Amino acid sequence: MAFVQYLKFDYENLPLPNSYDLDLNDVEADSGGETEAGTKQRDVVRTGVVTISVSFSVTPTWLAKLSAYAKKPKILVAYFDTETLTTKETEMYITGFKSKLEKDTSYKGLWTVSFTLNEF
Repeated sequence: MAFVQYLKFDYENLPLPNSYDLDLNDVEADSGGETEAGTKQRDVVRTGVVTISVSFSVTPTWLAKLSAYAKKPKILVAYFDTETLTTKETEMYITGFKSKLEKDTSYKGLWTVSFTLNEF
């Protein structure tokens, strides 16, 4: 059985992630809140905004590639949608980029990289 390709950045396949956590959120307008009667009113501007938290164990080559992607203002991302079990494309940006040396080797180490992808 073939592995699922969870993420692609600008049409480049990324390695298989250690963890993949997809959240769908609603964007609410400032006009929502509690009414005078004490009921909650939601003014939803947009539904299903994607946020993906992901981590990888990577080589130094992939560490450099992912670091370069983290500096870009936007990335075309193809991601595995856990609701529909299909691949979808959208523009996203990276926040919370972290890299950690897991093991020092003669090939510049094994690294754990984690970050969050946010949909525009």
